[in-house]
Amino acid sequence: MQWIGVLVVALWLLAALSLVGARWIDPPTTAVHIERRLQAWIHNRPYHERYKFVPLSQISTNLQHAVIAAEDARFYQHHGFDWHAIQIAAEDDMEGGRRMRGGSTLTQQLVKNLFFGTGRSFLRKGAEFTLVPVAELVLGKQRILELYLNVVEWGPGIYGAESACRAWDGTSARKVDREEAARLAAILPAPLKRRPERMNRYSGLIVERMGQMGW
Repeated sequence: MQWIGVLVVALWLLAALSLVGARWIDPPTTAVHIERRLQAWIHNRPYHERYKFVPLSQISTNLQHAVIAAEDARFYQHHGFDWHAIQIAAEDDMEGGRRMRGGSTLTQQLVKNLFFGTGRSFLRKGAEFTLVPVAELVLGKQRILELYLNVVEWGPGIYGAESACRAWDGTSARKVDREEAARLAAILPAPLKRRPERMNRYSGLIVERMGQMGW
């Protein structure tokens, strides 16, 4: 069984090197993109992918701030793991409470999107745990945010801020306004089930949170 350990180490090194490369190279695809294509093929469903990578400077600060406020409010304070958010999420689970988001950070979500898809397993969690510090070290916050906003799933076949803004609001990522940005951020926890126009309550909370954060 020694070869299994060698294979695991080789795959981890490949992923780590991919993160180093992602500092300069925009990813042509991700594990989530591939997963969705395979699902469509297996179930014989039509699939049209929209994915256009744009620089962070071409993504409205409204959308940048809305996503951070919704998904990872301590993004600029933590080093890949938000232990405070993880503790709150765990307490909510123990108490049977309902929460808007889990304890995972944008860095964790980026690593998951790039390499692991949407599945859950202890093996995946372990690999993610070791790759997140690598991402923080070699990429830095702005590149992590740029990559996340460009690869994240925003609806069936819709990946990245530019495609999401075009598909849902008929505008570019550069021009999306505050309310539109909050509605887009509101669907991220469940992009295949939610639609921006139905997210009035949660998008209002995101706008309020943005204001509390000084945005």
